[in-house]
Amino acid sequence: MQRRPGDLFDVTTVGGRWAPIQDLYHRILEVKWRWYFAIIAALFLLVNALFALLYLAQPGSIANADGSFRDAFFFSVQTLATIGYGNLGPSTLYAHLLVTAEALTQLLSFALITGATYAKFARPRARVLFAKKVVVGKRDGVRYMMFRVANERHNQIAEAQLRIVLLRDSVSQEGEPMRVPTELKLVRERTQAFRLTWTVMHKVDEASPFFGDGVEEMLRKTNAAINLSINGLDETIAQTVNARYAYYPADIAWGARFKDVISADPDGVRVIDYRNFHEIVRDS
Repeated sequence: MQRRPGDLFDVTTVGGRWAPIQDLYHRILEVKWRWYFAIIAALFLLVNALFALLYLAQPGSIANADGSFRDAFFFSVQTLATIGYGNLGPSTLYAHLLVTAEALTQLLSFALITGATYAKFARPRARVLFAKKVVVGKRDGVRYMMFRVANERHNQIAEAQLRIVLLRDSVSQEGEPMRVPTELKLVRERTQAFRLTWTVMHKVDEASPFFGDGVEEMLRKTNAAINLSINGLDETIAQTVNARYAYYPADIAWGARFKDVISADPDGVRVIDYRNFHEIVRDS
């Protein structure tokens, strides 16, 4: 999902029930890779430091150690990672019990981290590119609002479907503030095979919320947002993928069209020029 700071996908909650353990799996899948590896590294160092302090609680529990935190820490690393160089070893019953507990910790943590890493790596994600602007212009004499998307992987996404919802602030007759969704009717909301680019069009007629004078001002006053969501079957991994994006009134280019991005080379092979993907051309 593509996001921008402060967009409609960012939500802050207050007063909800905090369940960090129950939601841990979902949090792991959502966190960025760099933070995921940083958390794993920090936990690894923290666990080894904790066991090092436990070993130091009984002097002489580690054979051939000088009694320093350094030796206890690296002995813990060797135990937790099942390296076993042979220089250091448990020399008391207390140390043997700690080694047993650390070995159990290693088995459980290795299984959990391996499973979480695989689930995060294998999680199906779409690579859908959304144009930075929405354009409103004429095509064959008819006024349309147009959205451009592209499948950056260039594989087949079968039965891809795109839905567009306009969200606006409103107030009920009882004075209750609401966020009202209006689904936009599209000329073609589904494509059999989404492989290259796709320009989705909404006809701006009497039934459209964008019809009439003062639309731009209305969109600004109602804190409007246009939410796009696309999903389909990725034939490479045989799983459903989805992507979302949001546009705001400042992102709408009135009286414009998208610049062409598809051409053909001398051999007849289609060429997509992504340098023009976000470019628009003003109507003359």
